[in-house]
Amino acid sequence: MDPDAVYLRLTEGMPVAFEKHVVASILALSFGEAAGGPVAEAAGYEGLPDVLKALFPGEETALAGPNRLVRSDDEACLHDLLRRGAGCGSPFEMLLAGMIARRAQRPNHLWQDLGLRNRGELSALMTRYFGPLARRNRDDMKWKKFFFRIICRDADYSLCTAPSCGECSDFDNCFNEETGEALLAHWRREADG
Repeated sequence: MDPDAVYLRLTEGMPVAFEKHVVASILALSFGEAAGGPVAEAAGYEGLPDVLKALFPGEETALAGPNRLVRSDDEACLHDLLRRGAGCGSPFEMLLAGMIARRAQRPNHLWQDLGLRNRGELSALMTRYFGPLARRNRDDMKWKKFFFRIICRDADYSLCTAPSCGECSDFDNCFNEETGEALLAHWRREADG
């Protein structure tokens, strides 16, 4: 299914709150990648959380997923980090933790893998729902790099050989600007072309 059409279907008829935009973006990309398979696998959630029922009433059949997802070790560590770094542990934050952990396994910038328009939307999402964790990213490191740096540090494993980021020859790889096309825009452009 065309991700752009899925996003429009999920958000049609009403002003779109930030929360709905974020989840609809993730679901739209996941529908496109699932190619007829269960969207929950690509999106990273189990069953049909009440949050999804509330955000997208009438879409229960299309959004139902497996009762248990299999997560790789890296994904499970990130899922745990996000759950621990959530602001208040709300059901919405727990849904996002699973979705972000799954989508972070994709190869692009995280904001792209979530279907967001730009990195600013991802930073707003992290600040709003994962404030304790977001505040630890004081230097505005790329989010995937930041997550796995924290995980490695917690596991007492050194991801980097440099004593500090300021002395690292690969500094730009972790901190430079994240440019590129939003993946939903890319799908739309290819569909129109």
